[in-house]
Amino acid sequence: MTRRESLARARATRRSRARARHDATRARARATIDRARARPMGSLTCARANGVAIGRRWATRDGRASVARAGKGEDVRARIEALRAENERLKAEVLGLKGDKVRSSAEGGVSPARTVEALAMDAERATTTTAAPAEAEPAAEPVVATAFLGDLPSAYEGESEYGAAAKAAAVRAEAEKEEAAEAEAEAPAEAPNTAMFAEELPERPTPQVTTKRAPVEKTEKPMNIVFVSSEVGPWSKTGGLGDVCGALPQALVERGHRVMVIAPRYQNGTKSDALYDGALDTCTKANVGCFGGLQEVGFFHQIKHGVDYVFVDHPSFHRKGSLYGDSFGVYGDNQFRFTLLAHAACEAPLILPFEGCGGHYGQDVVFVANDWHAGLVPVLVASKYRPHGVYKQARTICAIHNIFHQGVEPSTTFPNLGVPNEWYGALEYQYPQHMRAHALDEGRVVNILKGAIATSDRVLTVSKGYAYEITTPEGGKGMEGLLLSRANRLDGIANGIDMDEWNPEADPDCAAPFSVTDLSGKLECKRALQKELGLPQRDDVPMMGFIGRLDWQKGPDLLQQALHDMMREDVQVVMLGSGLPELEDFMRWAESTYKDKFRGWVGFSVPMAHRITAGCDILLMPSRFEPCGLNQLYAMRYGTLPIAHATGGLKDTITPHNPFGDANKVLAGTADMEKGEGVGTGWLFKDMNSDALMWAIRSACDVYRTDKKFWKAMQTQAMTQDLSWDNAAKKWEQVFEWSKVDPPHCG
Repeated sequence: MTRRESLARARATRRSRARARHDATRARARATIDRARARPMGSLTCARANGVAIGRRWATRDGRASVARAGKGEDVRARIEALRAENERLKAEVLGLKGDKVRSSAEGGVSPARTVEALAMDAERATTTTAAPAEAEPAAEPVVATAFLGDLPSAYEGESEYGAAAKAAAVRAEAEKEEAAEAEAEAPAEAPNTAMFAEELPERPTPQVTTKRAPVEKTEKPMNIVFVSSEVGPWSKTGGLGDVCGALPQALVERGHRVMVIAPRYQNGTKSDALYDGALDTCTKANVGCFGGLQEVGFFHQIKHGVDYVFVDHPSFHRKGSLYGDSFGVYGDNQFRFTLLAHAACEAPLILPFEGCGGHYGQDVVFVANDWHAGLVPVLVASKYRPHGVYKQARTICAIHNIFHQGVEPSTTFPNLGVPNEWYGALEYQYPQHMRAHALDEGRVVNILKGAIATSDRVLTVSKGYAYEITTPEGGKGMEGLLLSRANRLDGIANGIDMDEWNPEADPDCAAPFSVTDLSGKLECKRALQKELGLPQRDDVPMMGFIGRLDWQKGPDLLQQALHDMMREDVQVVMLGSGLPELEDFMRWAESTYKDKFRGWVGFSVPMAHRITAGCDILLMPSRFEPCGLNQLYAMRYGTLPIAHATGGLKDTITPHNPFGDANKVLAGTADMEKGEGVGTGWLFKDMNSDALMWAIRSACDVYRTDKKFWKAMQTQAMTQDLSWDNAAKKWEQVFEWSKVDPPHCG
C-alpha cells in the first residue's frame, strides 16, 4: 500500500467515525425530547426542583468567579484613583489652580478631571462587573461609557472651572495670534538667509520709468489698410486674434497709414455691451446679396488712437453666449453670420463717408482678411468686384492665425455665399478617403479658408516657423499642398506686444516695479507671489509658472506626466488656467499632494497673470503647436525666462540658451549676436515628451543655482529685445508693399 492510499484510508476512517458520533448524538437528543413529551403534568415539579438545584450549582460556581473578579477590580480601582490624583495635580499646574478644590464626582455629574485614560478604565470596569451578583459593587454609570464614545456630558461644555479656564485660555491664545499677525504685517519683511541672493536687494529709491520709447519712424508710402476680423480687442476678444487686430492697426497708424478695422457689433446682454457705447451709428445701411436674398446690415463707427473701428450691426450678432457658440456648442449659423461680415467689409470702404475724418477710403486699399471668418473677402474681391472694374488697385492679404479652424460646411451651402457659380472650384475641398463618413460619401465640402488662400494676393502667418509648418502634412491640416504651391507668396511675421500694458516699470498689478538696470523689484514680486499663494518664501528656489488654456494644444498634459519628476527637484510650480475638467482636477490634486511646491489656480485672472509673469523665474510653454504665442513675449519683457517646445512662433521668438556666450558683453550691451556672443533668452526642447521637458528644466535650474551672473545676462538679453508692435508693423508694411508691386493674383 502506498503512502497516498494509506492517508486516504485514514481520512475516510476519521470521517466515518465523526459521522457515527454525530448520528448517535442526534438519536439521544430525539429520545430525550420524546420522553419529555410523554411525561405527565405532575412531573413539572420535579423539573423545577432539578432546575433549582442546577441553578444553585451554577450560582456557587459564579460566586467563586465573582470573588476573583472583585479582587481584580479592587486593583483596577486603586490604579484609577492614582491616575485621577496625578491628573488633578497636572491640571492644577497648567491652570494655576493648585490650591483650589475641583468638583468631584460625588457632587454630581462626571468629574471634569477625568482623562480619556480614566474614562477608558471606567468603561473596562463597567464591562468586567456587569455579570456580578447583586452583593457585588454596582457597575459604573452608563454616562461614562457614553462620554468615552464621543458624546460629551454637560461637564465638558463649560460648566466646570476647568472648562471655563480652558475657554479663557483659548480666547487669549487667539487674541495673541491675531496681534502677532498684525505685527508681522506692519513690520518690514525679514530678508531670508540666502547668501547667494543677498546682494540682489540693495537699498534703492522708488523706481521710475526710465525706458523711453524711441520715436516712431514715419513711412514714405502711406496706404489705406482695412483689417477684417471676427474679434478685436478690447471690444471682443477670445485669444491672440483680438490682440493683433486691436494693437497692430494702432502701430500702423503711428507709422503714417490710414487704417480701418471692421468687426461685428456683438450684443450678448453682459457688461461687455457697454464697450460699444462709444461707437456711433453712421446711419448708413448696405443690402448684401447672400443666403437667397438681400440682407440689410448697419455700421457703427468709433475712432480710437487714430484708427477707424467700424462695427457691423445685424440681429445675428445679438445673442447670449460667446462670440462663436454657447454651452450647447458652436452656433449653427456661423457661416451666415460671417458671410454677412465679409460682404459688409467689401462695401464699407466704398459707402462709408467718414465726413470730417478723411472721407471715403475708396478702392485703393489693402484688405487683411484674418482667419476663415473673413476668408470670403479675397474671394468676393476677385469674383464680384474686379471683373466689374472695382478694386482693381486693391490687394488682399490672407492672415492665418490658426489653420486648425477652416470654416468647413457641406458643399450644398455654396449658393448661400453670394459667390458666382463659376468660382465654386476655388472653395471646393474634398476630404481624403480615410476621413470620409462612409463608402458612398464623396467628401466634398465648402472650405472658406481654402478659398481665401487660393484667391488672395499674399498669404501671411504670425511667425516664420508656423509659415513653414503649415506647408507640411503634420501642420497643414489638409492645406499643405495649396500652401506649398504658394510658397513664394507666403510670409511669416511674429506678433508684438503692448509695451505700455506689459511694462514692469509701471505695472499696477505687481508688488514692486523693476527694470533691466534694477532687477531687485523682481525679487520682491517673487516673494509677494509666494506669500500670496501660501508657498515657502525662498529666494534660492526656482519658481516656474504656466499660464494658458487647459487643452491639448497648450500641452498641460505633458506637465501632468512630468509632475512627479519635477517635484523631486527643489522647485516651486504655479499653474493658471481653465479648460478640460480632467486637467482642472489634476491641478487640484497636485496642490493637495504637493502642498509646499505646487499651486493651481483654476480659472483666469488678468492681474494674477501679471503677477505670475513678474514673480516667476521660469515660464513653461509645452505647446504642441503654437502659431506665434504671446505669453513667452510677456515673460521675456519681465525677465522671466521661458522653457518651450521648439515649434511655430516659440522657436522664432526664443533664442536657445548658449553656454558659450559672453555674459560680460551682454551685461555691458556690447555683445554681437550675429557672432554668437549672446547667451540666449530661454530653453527649447524638440521632442514632445516628459524626458525632453525635464532635460530643459534641469538645465535651467542648474544655471539659476550655479551661475547667477549668467542668469542675469540671459534676463538682460531677454528684456532688451524689441518686442513692440512697431517692430512688427514695419514687417507687415513691407508685405503690403510687395503685394502692391505684383499684379493681382486672380480676378
